[in-house]
Amino acid sequence: MSRSRYGEWRGGADPLAPPYDVTEALDEIGDDVLGGLSPAEAMRRLMRQGLGSRRGLDDLLRDVRKRQRNARRAGRLDGTLEQVRELLDRALAAERAALFPDPSDDARFAETRLDALPSDTARAVRELADYEWRSAEARAAYEEIQDLLRREVLDSQFRGMKQALEGADPQAMARVREMMRALNDMLDADARGEDTTEQFASFMQEYGEFFPDNPQTLEELVDSLARRAAAAQRLMNSLSPEQQAELAELMMQAMSDAGLASEMGRLADQLRARRPELDWSGREQVRGNTPLGLGDATTALEEVADLDELEAALSQDYAGASLDDVDPELLERALGRNAVDDLEALRRLERELQRQGYLQRAGGELQLTPRGLRRLGENALRRIFAKLHAGGRGDHDMHDAGAAGDPTGATRKWEFGDEQPIDVVRTVRNAVLRSGPARPLRLQVDDFEVVETERRSGAAVALLVDLSYSMALRGTWAAAKSTALALHTLVSTKYPQDAIQIIGFSKYARVLQPAELASLSWDMVQGTNLQHGLMLASRHLARHPDAEPVVLVVTDGEPTAHLLADGSAWFDWPTHPETLAVTMAEVERITRRGATINIFMLDDEPGLVRFVESVARRNGGRVFASDADRLGEYVVSDYLRARRGRTARAG
Repeated sequence: MSRSRYGEWRGGADPLAPPYDVTEALDEIGDDVLGGLSPAEAMRRLMRQGLGSRRGLDDLLRDVRKRQRNARRAGRLDGTLEQVRELLDRALAAERAALFPDPSDDARFAETRLDALPSDTARAVRELADYEWRSAEARAAYEEIQDLLRREVLDSQFRGMKQALEGADPQAMARVREMMRALNDMLDADARGEDTTEQFASFMQEYGEFFPDNPQTLEELVDSLARRAAAAQRLMNSLSPEQQAELAELMMQAMSDAGLASEMGRLADQLRARRPELDWSGREQVRGNTPLGLGDATTALEEVADLDELEAALSQDYAGASLDDVDPELLERALGRNAVDDLEALRRLERELQRQGYLQRAGGELQLTPRGLRRLGENALRRIFAKLHAGGRGDHDMHDAGAAGDPTGATRKWEFGDEQPIDVVRTVRNAVLRSGPARPLRLQVDDFEVVETERRSGAAVALLVDLSYSMALRGTWAAAKSTALALHTLVSTKYPQDAIQIIGFSKYARVLQPAELASLSWDMVQGTNLQHGLMLASRHLARHPDAEPVVLVVTDGEPTAHLLADGSAWFDWPTHPETLAVTMAEVERITRRGATINIFMLDDEPGLVRFVESVARRNGGRVFASDADRLGEYVVSDYLRARRGRTARAG
């Protein structure tokens, strides 16, 4: 006896979740395909517009661009220089206030030294490095300059360092030096090809608090540091030459005083060598009224760079673009977790459409499978039937068929000449009810009942669809393709005993297979070779001599091409008399087969009207002046009417 054990679900796909519903997505794709797009173009459009409550790429891109505008208005990039100047002015004002009451020569000499300071902030700060401050307030302001610069410079490389080192003691700075030395040693070892897995784990255990994004590998750490270093370099590039010189000198002073200059330079060189593909030489236009410190400005430019990368990935307007190009971590930082969920839903959508058998890739191209094609045809047919009157629908079956027919579930009294099978149970029951339980039971003619069967009328259907370029120019091609799909679906599902052939014609005619219909496009050639199309239709009818012949033609122009004796196509416009003559000869051939040709005009050009009226007089068929919106309704209705005619004649 087997036993089952149950435990807590520990993640992964939910085994009780309902199957992923892709029908809405497939219907959206189908609408676009029926509208003239290829399956690949329809999928890209769906990715851009989204589905249901899920945002598409265009929505995400719009949100990213809004964040870009806000990030570029974050503030001024020279905020650190402004802070240093303010602290320096405060220190000098406090020192002069302390010197003024002192009548000594030392006080006058100190004032002279202060008056002689250069206007360049960096040089002034450097020259005051050995100054003996009289004012405690001035000394504190000057020391704050050094502390601010150290923290800002480190924050421009290590996010969050400015806050972490605020008010820190010398031991904290010593730990930063140790961290940077260990980091550089690890990068050196990795560059030599050594295995640094254990070294990285030990490094993160010792210095993990300096890296709040918690990288899991050395490559993730390098990527994070390099992106920030590149942003810091772009910040410097975006300042004026004078500002760059001042800030660079202040940074060098601060790092030298802290004993970090060599390690910072060493780290910058390694990061640039490892990630040369990043933008290290660009300039950024960041505007705003708020002065940003060096670390905050670097963060702003890093965000701008991330948003620029996201914008490029979400735009998908480059060769080989894929949703896999969108970095989910960048997307989450920019727009939050919901955006990542929306992206994953889009990624999963195509996978599910393929997994569930609606789409497939062949030769690198996305294509509809037969199952997906059936779904498109069903949708097209459903829309058509929604417009048809209920009285025009049904099977239009014959109920006097022989024993080879399908049982209807009903019985009736036997009549002389019936070939239907006898319903034994009903026959014996009738005898018992007539004579009672007498034995032996004797059957009489009136007791017999037969199983009623039906034989469905068969039809040979040829739908000729104009593929010439004029169909696209007039905007009627989408309706023609949708009609072809709908009619093929109707025949193959509701009337499988009928034989349908869809024939496309432009300069030449060709038989179209069901798998071609979804990706079918018009031919960018001149010529409407209806003669060739009617030749193929005639062959199709000849293969089904006992079926009701149904020939339907959808076109927007009179014939302008025909086949020559050698099989090549000859084109002339306006319609040449020879083209008209050979086309009408094919009309005569089909007429002799007992088939009527019903033509659906998608244009009212006089030449086309004269031609179709001539065909109607010669063949006895009908002409429909249909607009594109009602083409499917007209064609399907006419097919059903033709089947009703077969039923009536057979009865």
